[in-house]
Amino acid sequence: MRDVNKAIIPERDKDKTPAIECIGLGIDFGGLTAVDNFNFTLGRTEIAGLIGPNGAGKTTVFNLLTKVYQPTRGQMLLLGKDTKNMTITQANKAGIARTFQNIRLFKDLSVMDNVLIGLHNEIRYSLAEAVLRLPSYWRAEKVARERALDLLSIFDMADMAEKQAGSLPYGAQRRLEIVRALATNPTLLLLDEPAAGMNPSETGELMENIRKIRDMFQISILLIEHDMNLVMGICEGIAVLNYGRIIAKGTPDEIKSDPNVIEAYLGKKGNSNA
Repeated sequence: MRDVNKAIIPERDKDKTPAIECIGLGIDFGGLTAVDNFNFTLGRTEIAGLIGPNGAGKTTVFNLLTKVYQPTRGQMLLLGKDTKNMTITQANKAGIARTFQNIRLFKDLSVMDNVLIGLHNEIRYSLAEAVLRLPSYWRAEKVARERALDLLSIFDMADMAEKQAGSLPYGAQRRLEIVRALATNPTLLLLDEPAAGMNPSETGELMENIRKIRDMFQISILLIEHDMNLVMGICEGIAVLNYGRIIAKGTPDEIKSDPNVIEAYLGKKGNSNA
């Protein structure tokens, strides 16, 4: 049986400091343990998946990684640095970006403005320069808009820059949320059900875009997803969560045939409710 506490990262990343390393991470809410003994390492350029049945604790793990929640126990290292007591903003500036299961765009603003908001970590002018509209402000704004267009071009969305974000088709809104996350210049990109609501064609395009992002930016990507075709088709390593604990780790082929995973999703063999 594979050791679920052992780190599994791609060979190309073994000489690099991991993007994230979780050691015994856990959180309790009152008397309820939501996540326990979460040991997980993600390579610097790895695409990995976190899967499990509904209610397994996957989104809670994402909230721990992004510092929405502070862990009750354990440790999380980002590029080898302890993230203890980091705020959400500090974690984002340190290099953690995410998207959400339910799209969270500024829908009344333009596509361009949504991406510019994501570029806040790279703003190079002061409040006074902005209020007084000094030349330094306009130079920085020009650079930011050019950067935003470059990011939108990755998803062939540059021609949508001035459209209202809420007017975009569903799939385009999903892509825009990823672009906005990339605008924060992350080391780690967390995607929470990125294929939710997409048709097979859109999902196939999303897979190619995720690979493109990893290769272009040389970042690590961790995704939660229920579309097993996407997970098995794009992830190099997969961790399976059930009742807040990792029950299996491995490659897609190893996970597909793991009896613990099959039981978690389908119930014990012979169970009439399976």
